[in-house]
Amino acid sequence: MTSQRLTVSPSSTSAPRAARGLDEFAEKYRQFFPRVFAYIYGRVYNVHVAEDLAADVFEKAYVKADSLRNDDAFSTWLFTIARNVVISHARKAGRETVVDHDVLKAIAPSIGSVESEILMREEASEVAGLLRQFPQREQDVVALKFDAELSNPQIAHIMDISEANVRVILFRTLRRLREMMTARR
Repeated sequence: MTSQRLTVSPSSTSAPRAARGLDEFAEKYRQFFPRVFAYIYGRVYNVHVAEDLAADVFEKAYVKADSLRNDDAFSTWLFTIARNVVISHARKAGRETVVDHDVLKAIAPSIGSVESEILMREEASEVAGLLRQFPQREQDVVALKFDAELSNPQIAHIMDISEANVRVILFRTLRRLREMMTARR
C-alpha cells in the first residue's frame, strides 16, 4: 500500500482568489446596502432593527455566495434573502409600528421650508400607516418596488408570481392608497 502525499504549490492556493472574492463582495455590499436597508426599514420602521437585519442579509449572502449560479441574478437573490429575513423577524418579534422621522427625513427629498418638511413627514407617516392595513403580499410588492427599487421581473421572481400579477398588484394597491388618502382629506 502506497501512501499519497498532498502538496500545495504557491500557485494553487486559493488565498488570492478568496481575497478577490471578498473585494467583489465588498463592492456589492457598497452598491446594494442602501437599497437593502431602505427595503427592510420600509418593513420594520425601526432604524436599529433595520441595520441588524441588513447585516444578517449580507452575512447570509456572503456565506451562501457560492450557491449563486448566475452573477447577473445577484440583486434578485439578495432581495429574496432580505425578504426571508424580514418575514422571519416578523414571525419572531411581531411587527414594529414605530416610524423613525429622522430616517423618513433622510429618505424624502428636502423641500426647503420647515412647514413643507413637516407636511412631507406627516404625509409619509400617513402613507406608511395606511400601507400597513394592506395584506402582506401587497406590502411586500410595494416595498420591493419603491424601497428596494427593483424591477417588476425581479419582484415577480422574488415573490414567485407572474410579472403581470406584479403590475396588477401595484396598480390596485397604489389606486387604493390614493383613494384612502383622498377620503382622509
